[in-house]
Amino acid sequence: MKRLLLSVCITMACVAAAHAGIADRTARAGASAEQAWSAWGGSMGVRWNYDLMANLGIRVETRAGQLRQTDDRGHEWFSLRQAGGLEFLVRNDSLQRFRDGSLRMSGGYVLALADGTRIDLRDATLRVNPKNPNVLDLVSSDGKVWFFTDRIMFELADGNRTLAVRAADLRISSELAQRLHAPESDGWELGDFAMNTEVNIVGSNPAPERSCSAYPWPNVDVPGVAGAKYQADLFMQNFSISPVGCQTCTGATGTGIAAFAPSSTLRNNVNDGTAQATVPGDPLGTSSALYTADVAWYTKFSGNNAPYNNDQHPYLIWNLYRVDANGGISQIGRSGVKHAFLTINSGCISQCGGSHQLGLGCGDTYGTGNNDSPGDMGPRSEIIPATGQWGRCGSIFDTNCDGTSNSSGNTSWTQRMKVPEKKLAHVANDGVTFLFESWYVARDDINIYNSMASMSVNPQFSGSQWSLTGASNYRLGGAIDRWVDPSNPGANARTSELKTAEGHAKLAAKVTDLGGGRWRYDYAIMNFDFARAETQGAEPNLRVVSNKGFDAFSVPIQASARLQGTSSNLGDAGAGAQWRASIANGRITWSNDPNQPVFGGPSTPPVPSLPTLDWGTLFSFSFIATTAPVEGSATLHVAQAGSPASIDLVTLVPGS
Repeated sequence: MKRLLLSVCITMACVAAAHAGIADRTARAGASAEQAWSAWGGSMGVRWNYDLMANLGIRVETRAGQLRQTDDRGHEWFSLRQAGGLEFLVRNDSLQRFRDGSLRMSGGYVLALADGTRIDLRDATLRVNPKNPNVLDLVSSDGKVWFFTDRIMFELADGNRTLAVRAADLRISSELAQRLHAPESDGWELGDFAMNTEVNIVGSNPAPERSCSAYPWPNVDVPGVAGAKYQADLFMQNFSISPVGCQTCTGATGTGIAAFAPSSTLRNNVNDGTAQATVPGDPLGTSSALYTADVAWYTKFSGNNAPYNNDQHPYLIWNLYRVDANGGISQIGRSGVKHAFLTINSGCISQCGGSHQLGLGCGDTYGTGNNDSPGDMGPRSEIIPATGQWGRCGSIFDTNCDGTSNSSGNTSWTQRMKVPEKKLAHVANDGVTFLFESWYVARDDINIYNSMASMSVNPQFSGSQWSLTGASNYRLGGAIDRWVDPSNPGANARTSELKTAEGHAKLAAKVTDLGGGRWRYDYAIMNFDFARAETQGAEPNLRVVSNKGFDAFSVPIQASARLQGTSSNLGDAGAGAQWRASIANGRITWSNDPNQPVFGGPSTPPVPSLPTLDWGTLFSFSFIATTAPVEGSATLHVAQAGSPASIDLVTLVPGS
């Protein structure tokens, strides 16, 4: 009996010792109390969305007292008076939320409306919203709330002497929406807000109450747990969508261009030794990583920081899809890359650092305004997506590779997700549906699919602006998995996944019996993060020369299967842009060879170049055949030389 008790005690002691580092990490985090701080004075800035303002009939008539202060995000700055003050709460060296108080502008704007009236925002007040401490209302001298700021990205800066709001959405209030006679605009983001205000009351013990040793970066050994390592796994928790502009839009029959951007909220994995749901109720909502790594979140050009000796940070992209009544899917809009710059670490379970490391269970939101900031947006061609690396050298932000930021040359429209309004056109009950997809891309993320999500949306036109209404059916994973569900594809449908060190892609197929011995074959290829990258140099001075994906797609065709109506859809690649199709050696092959004639499709002249199927992009292909589907292998050809030159994926193909 004594031997049994001794054995049990030793076992329990070993278990306790094995998890000592983890238990210590969680327990100490709970011990840190919030402290009250206060700030006043300084300055605040606004970067208006002039495209959306013009569509709503708003213009800036007066800028009273504007400072000469500038920043790389294009804000217009005004002084804040050294009176009143904002009270806010700090925990673990990070600002948690506002508590009370207000700040008053010195000077400000007068806005002229289309009906000839004006809104005077000179000497307006920023006031903590009484119902939501994470919202600041912008109140005119007559007491009316015309705008409110949310999705506030803030940090303590300059040795805790400054409360810095790096970005926040400046949104239309219900009062202003009614004044504009545009109730649908209630909550639309009309600008980006920033603020640097001076801390005048410092709470006690601002630093984290614990130190993390070893620091829980990805692939670091977990203390006391043999063989375990910290792993990164970000989750897209939710997002919403706002319009950000419309160029010469007139409605369903128009030729204008619409643009949209999300407000995207993520959460770091909550696991700390046991598996728990980070996004409850979703099949992808629980991480396989039992020990959560912190995620580096450094502003570009902020120096060489651990753990990668660079300015590592996540990236955001977003896409829009149309599913037509005949079942075909196409990607009708895709954004550039948003460079993240700090994290507010909200709702943390545990936190090791400040605003440039995302901690255990911590959340963060990038709002519409800063997701539409030209100073933070770049092209997808600068990213190695599977590794989460940015080629700073030669990028639009560092053209001469000297490590110093230069003007990107972006206009407000350069990196936006641009959607031709004719692709948004539809009528009620026509069978057409739309999906919006939002992603985070983070280095060393072990599961890219739970870092993205999609929702159903319904495009609506009003006045001179398109909006995406009725967002519903939120689901983690790529939109292609809603077109063909891998876990329940249904009859005559199939999905195959490509998963390699160079990245991921999926091939989905749907076959529809048209009757009379005719079958429609629809294929969609989603290149999530596959790229055979060509680079020069090494971090922090990495240059991405090329990050192309695939340049051809082929399907076997039996001699007995007659084809007609072949087509390809390259999404937003431009009018008339189709991969060229040819039939040879028992296969139909689409490629980006611009001189290849289009088999069975409309006659189009050669074009200078056709795009490759690169990361974050979906291309779709279709034809009608006279034979029913059977299982076979389709082939993707890699655009860059290397091994393998091509990759086969199981799918449905015409039988004999």
